[in-house]
Amino acid sequence: EEIQRETAYPDGKVEKVLKNGCHLIFFPNGTWKKVGSDGKTVTITFFNGDVKQVMPDQTVIYYYADAKTTHTTYSDGLEILQFSNGQIEKHYPDGKKEITFPDQTIKNLFTDGQEESIFPDGTIVRTQRDGSKTIEFNNGQRELHTSQFKRREYPDGTVKTVYVNGQQETKYVSGRVRVKDKDGNIIMDTKL
Repeated sequence: EEIQRETAYPDGKVEKVLKNGCHLIFFPNGTWKKVGSDGKTVTITFFNGDVKQVMPDQTVIYYYADAKTTHTTYSDGLEILQFSNGQIEKHYPDGKKEITFPDQTIKNLFTDGQEESIFPDGTIVRTQRDGSKTIEFNNGQRELHTSQFKRREYPDGTVKTVYVNGQQETKYVSGRVRVKDKDGNIIMDTKL
């Protein structure tokens, strides 16, 4: 672009006004700033390689050169971080966070302390504030983990529970109940 006017300041700063209306300001430390002809689009390229862009809608895009990470802040408060390994984090104004990992696992962190992870194979793990977990597998099975027991529910209605003391209880759809002690010995079996 052709330069319309160039001004050198006593502090070492140099400003160039281009014919298209853009302003370029060069600072002595190597940082430079470009103000678009609209006066609203601003790009600052820092001496360390970082780049900050302010868009007309007040969206701010900051690229951290050393970390190869982009941090975008939207005017509504949404923040998106994109890391060099492919991880993407969304920080919502209400405090919720959504993290997409390179393997495409998605983890949601809710403001009430609950978490939800959705794995590429369709498995969903929900963790409550008390630490209990519900796991929904893509084959229709479901597990519940609490401080007292782990319970697996099968699509056919069978429910197997393993208690912290090692005792196991299996309830079948037929109504049959089988209980084993911690060593696997059957202590009850109601065969119908």
